[in-house]
Amino acid sequence: MHFCRIRIFYIFNFIVVSIVMSCNNHQHPEKKIFRYNESAGIATLDPAYAKNQSVMWPMHQLYNTLLEVDDSMNIIPSLAKSWVFSADKKTITFHLRNDIYFHDDPVFPNGKGRKMIAGDVVYSLSRIVNPSVASPGAWIFNDKIDSLKPFVALDDSTFVLNLKAPFLPVLGILTMKYCSVVPEEAVIKYGNDFRRHPVGTGPFCFTAWEEGQALILKKNEHYFEKDSSGRQLPYLDGIKVSFFENKSTEFLEFQQGRLDFINDIDVSYKDDVLTKNGNLKLKWQHKINLSKHPYFNTEYLGILNDTNNILVKHSPLRDKRIRQAINYGIDRKKMMMYMRNSIGFPANSGFVPIGFPSFDSSLVKGYTYNPEKAKSLIREAGYDEQHPMPQIKLVTVPTYAAIATYIANELNAAGIPLVVEVMQKGLLLEQMSKSQLVFFRGSWIADYPDASNYLGVFYGKNPAPPNYTRYNNPVYDEIFESSLRELNDSVRIAKYRMLDVMLMEDAPIVPLWYDMVLHLSQKNISGFKPNALNMLELRSVQKK
Repeated sequence: MHFCRIRIFYIFNFIVVSIVMSCNNHQHPEKKIFRYNESAGIATLDPAYAKNQSVMWPMHQLYNTLLEVDDSMNIIPSLAKSWVFSADKKTITFHLRNDIYFHDDPVFPNGKGRKMIAGDVVYSLSRIVNPSVASPGAWIFNDKIDSLKPFVALDDSTFVLNLKAPFLPVLGILTMKYCSVVPEEAVIKYGNDFRRHPVGTGPFCFTAWEEGQALILKKNEHYFEKDSSGRQLPYLDGIKVSFFENKSTEFLEFQQGRLDFINDIDVSYKDDVLTKNGNLKLKWQHKINLSKHPYFNTEYLGILNDTNNILVKHSPLRDKRIRQAINYGIDRKKMMMYMRNSIGFPANSGFVPIGFPSFDSSLVKGYTYNPEKAKSLIREAGYDEQHPMPQIKLVTVPTYAAIATYIANELNAAGIPLVVEVMQKGLLLEQMSKSQLVFFRGSWIADYPDASNYLGVFYGKNPAPPNYTRYNNPVYDEIFESSLRELNDSVRIAKYRMLDVMLMEDAPIVPLWYDMVLHLSQKNISGFKPNALNMLELRSVQKK
C-alpha cells in the first residue's frame, strides 16, 4: 500500500510537470506558476458547496458569476454586461455577454468548450435551491425569490430574476461563489465526481488534483477579460496549490521560496516577522512583501439572550447592565497591539465592520475601555463584596485561548469573575447551535457586500445559525424588515445604523475587533488587489 501511494504520487507529479511543460511556447519558455498552500485542504470544486474560504479561492479561479465585487466593494459586471430593474423593483433583467465560453472538456462536442448562455444561469441558480442537491447555499434565496418562476431565460443572452418583494441586496448575493455558472451536461456526465472535475468559464482551467498532495490549474487561453491596455488576462500561466497542514511548515516553504504567497500570519512566527505596530521587522523588509487592508470579518463574543433557557435564567448575563459592563471592561486597543500585533482594528463601534457605507463611528457608538463605568454597572446590578457575582464561563477555540485569557484577566480586574474553557471548533459550533453555551467566541465573515448580511444575524426569526445569541427584539425585526424593502440607499443605510445602535444598547454581543487581511508574498510577485472579502484575486497578478 505504501509503495502504491508513492507510485501514484510520482505519476501525479509526472502528469503535472507534463501539463505545465505542454503550456510552453517559443515566446515564453519559462512558465509563471503561482504557488500557495491551503492548510485546511479543499473539500470540493463544485460551487454549489462553496461554504468556506478554502474552496472559494480555487473556485474564484475556475468560475464566474453574473456580477462581481471590485476592490472598492462596488458591484460590477462579469458574465452579465448590464442589468435593469423593473419599476416595482421585483424583476431584474440581465443582459449577458455573448463572447464567453466554458473550458474545453470532453463533455462537449470535439472537446471544445461551448458558449455560455442564459439557460446555464437558470440551471446553475435553480441547482442551488434544488433540495436534492442539498447545497449549503440554499439559504441565500430563502423568502427572496418568486415561488413560481424565479429564474427565466428570455433568450440565449437575456436572463430574468423574479423576486418575491423588492430586495436590492440581491445583487450582492449574486456575486457569491454559490452563484457560479456551470454547464448542465458536465454536472450530469460527472455526477458526484463533478466535485473534482470542474468545468467553468473562469481565468484558469482545471488540470489535475491529487487530494492531500496538490491541485493544478492552468491558464484559460480563451478567457474573455482583458486589461486596460487590451492584454488578455490572466498573466499567470498556472496555479499550484499544496496542502501542508502545519502552518510552520507552510512558513518554512515560503521562507525557502517554494511558495509565492501566504495568507495571514500564524501565532508561532508573527512576533518574529511583525512589530507590535503590525509592520515588517527590519530583517524581513528586503526579503518579502507585506500588504494589509480591512477585511469584512467581525470577531466578537456572543451572549445567549433567550430568557426562557434555564442556563440564561441562572446567569448574571441575563442582566443588560452586566453585558454592558463586559463591553466596557476590555481594553481592545491594548489587546490588538500586544495579542494581535495590530492586525485588525479595535471594535469600538457596532457589529458592522469598517468598509461598509453604514459604518460611522461617530453615529454608531459602541464601547471604549472604561473600567470605572464597568464597576458602576456591576454595582447597579446588585453585586458587591457582600453579594458576589456568580462565576461566568467563556468558551472559545484553541487558536483564541490566549486572547480569551487576556479578556478574563481584564474582566476579573473589573469585578467580573470569568473562567475560560477551550474546545474544538466543531463542538463549539454544535453547542452554539443548540443554545447550550451562554458566553462564547464567535466571528462573522461577510457572505456578500451589504450590511444586511451582518444585521440579519440578530433577526429574531432567524434560527441558529446565524442567530446564535437568540436575540429577539420585535422593534429591531420591524426595522430590519423595512430596510430590506427600502429602495432609497440613504434611507436604507440610516436604518442599518439604527439597528447597529440598538444592538450596542442591548449588548447581546461584545465586538472585539474588525479584522484585517494580511498577505505575505515574494518580491517577484506583483499586481495583488486589496479585497475586503479576502477573495484570492489572481487575474492581474504577475510573477517575474
